Amino acid sequence: MIRSTTILTVRRDNQVAIGGDGQVTLGSVVVKHGAKKIRKVYNDCVLLGFAGSAADGMTLYEKLEQKLERYRGNLQLAAVELARDWRSDRILRRAEALMIAVDAKGAYLLSGAGDVISPDDDMLAIGSGGSIALSAARALLKYSQLTAKEIVEEALKITSDICIYTNDSIVVDSIEI
Repeated sequence: MIRSTTILTVRRDNQVAIGGDGQVTLGSVVVKHGAKKIRKVYNDCVLLGFAGSAADGMTLYEKLEQKLERYRGNLQLAAVELARDWRSDRILRRAEALMIAVDAKGAYLLSGAGDVISPDDDMLAIGSGGSIALSAARALLKYSQLTAKEIVEEALKITSDICIYTNDSIVVDSIEI
């Protein structure tokens, strides 16, 4: 199980947002409160977030950015190619992280097992508080008029009250679609 963070993405109307908390945990000790685990790439058209090892997450960001350049921003193709490399590369397959990548057209959860999962309901979450954040986001999406960015922020705040590996130092970014 990937612990030490929560990443959530939500798509609503003409906006897609991704957010993450800032806590970095080493074993049972919090070593940092304000890490940024999300990023905007490829001409600010793709949002990325990772849960797991920071070094592995950064490596995966770089690899996906290279794939996006190679495939001219086609996130679906870039995600599939990264998952293929991640699973088959002798060194990369040891990466201990999960990644979410989202753009105007789709959202994908990527894993070292070769998974490229696109959600049915325009929401994805990873990390120790992922199921809590996803539950909160589903309720907020159904019973509020909040924007995607507001839903991500509120769902992560709820998660930080429950999950010990998630804090309330939340960073949220979005793109208009």
